[in-house]
Parts: sequence; C-alpha cells; structure tokens
Amino acid sequence: MYDYVKTVIPEERILFRRQMKDYTTFRVGGEADCIILVQREEELAKLVSYLNQIEEAYFILGNGSNLLVGDKGYRGVILKFDGPMEQITVDGTQITAKAGALLAQVAVAAREHSLTGLEFAAGIPGSIGGGVVMNAGAYEGEMKQVVEAVRVMDREGQITTLDNDTMEFGYRTSIIKNRAFIVLEVTLRLKEGDRGQIGAKMEELAALRRSRQPLEYPSAGSTFKRPDGYYAGKLIMDAGMRGYRIGGAQVADKHCGFIINTGKATAADIREVIEEVQERVKERFHVSLEPEVVFLGDF
Repeated sequence: MYDYVKTVIPEERILFRRQMKDYTTFRVGGEADCIILVQREEELAKLVSYLNQIEEAYFILGNGSNLLVGDKGYRGVILKFDGPMEQITVDGTQITAKAGALLAQVAVAAREHSLTGLEFAAGIPGSIGGGVVMNAGAYEGEMKQVVEAVRVMDREGQITTLDNDTMEFGYRTSIIKNRAFIVLEVTLRLKEGDRGQIGAKMEELAALRRSRQPLEYPSAGSTFKRPDGYYAGKLIMDAGMRGYRIGGAQVADKHCGFIINTGKATAADIREVIEEVQERVKERFHVSLEPEVVFLGDF
C-alpha cells in the first residue's frame, strides 16, 4: 500500500506509528498505523479512491475536538488536512474556508473584515469541515444559519457542491453524517457589521465560556447531545454525578455536560465514565443520552 501512497504524497508527509493523543483535544489515544498530511484535493481523491479499492480502513481527521481514540490505537490510515487545505479567503460578505481551517480562525477572519453572524463559533475548537458535518453551534448560533454551500468528495473521488437546503442540517447533524462524503470547502454568507461590536460579542461569549466551562482541562467539549426537552448537564447533575470519576476521567464540577481528562486519563477511563453517566441518567430519568463524541479505534 505505502509504495502507492508515496507516489501521491511526499514521504515527509507520511507519518508512521504516531500517538493519537497528540492529535485530539482529549489528549488520549494510542498509535495510528499511519497519518497522511493531505494538502491538495487531487491528493485526497487519489488516496480515497485507492484506499476504498483495497478496502483499507481510513478516517478523516479535523482538529480531533470531537473524537475519542482508543488506547490501543487505530489500525488504519488517518487522513489529516494540512497547509493549503486550511486556507481562508474573504470576498465581500462571503468567506470560503478549506475544510481544515479552524472555526475559531474563520470567526476571527470574519471579525477582521467586519462581518457578523459567526461570533458564536469563535470558541468552538473544531475545524470548519467537522463543524458543518455536525452542524456545530453554541449560544443560539449554528452553522446552518451561515452556510451557503459545501463542496464535498465521495468515495470515488468525485466532487459535488451541496447548498444549504441539500445539507439537511438538524441538531448536531447533516446529510454528511449519513453519507460517505468528505468536506473539502465551506462557503459562508455573512452580513456587514461593526468590527468593534463583533469583537465585543466574541469577548462576551468567551467570558461566558470561561465562567461556565472547564476550559483548563482537556475535553471534547459537550460530551452529549441535548435530549428533547432536557439539558444533558442538568440531568447528569441531578443524577448525582457531578465530580464522578474513574481513573483520570471525571464529570466536570463546573459543567456536568463535560467529561474531562484531569491529567492522566486513559481512553478507557473516559469511555467508562460516559457509559456510567448514560446508565445512571437512563435509570433515574428514563432519558437516553447520545454522545456527541465519535469513538474510534480499539479500546
């Protein structure tokens, strides 16, 4: 396999046996067989087509902010966007960002060009590619409100463009969660605004995050989706699980919707806490909590 890969990707961008803890915001995870840094769409098309042809497992990695990789690692290929696949361009009220660009960086670019509508995303730690897949949101804002179009690639390497309606955005979901598409590029349509007011709103939301969320610890943000009619954090708190801990993984005292790595957690610790929270909330309130976190690899 790697003989072919080296015809597509320079060897310095092919990384073997790297610890996934260095690529996720949870800061846990064992070795991946191979991480390939992809800088161009043509590279991605060739790799995806080939890996599907030989039935080799692969995973598209953004910022690793919504991902729990097992302690035994991942037996397959990680495709991570790099360099040119992180570019952001602004044209009038339109921002076009490659999938690897961080949402926070796109929000800063919007502020610098006096464009409003993306302030909510300034503190979201993921990439914009991952953000549109899960319709990321915070503080009454979500990607659905600002996305104009998304360029995607299918398993054969063919590229198409989906408009906002075609994306089928819902709460923490989109058409891409149920289809074998890879996000390449996102076009946002924002509105002209006052740079000072935009910056002030971003600072206000940042202060709220600092006061309400355990940002000083590694985590994947909100661990669970919000169940209809409830708030996950309150259910967990009311189930008596504030501060509940297994090994180095803990339900955060500051916000029970966060499971944090206190310093020496394993992926197994985190997964056990997630499962125990689900069980207790189900038992107490008959509500099923669905993780936002994606589980990858061997635990």
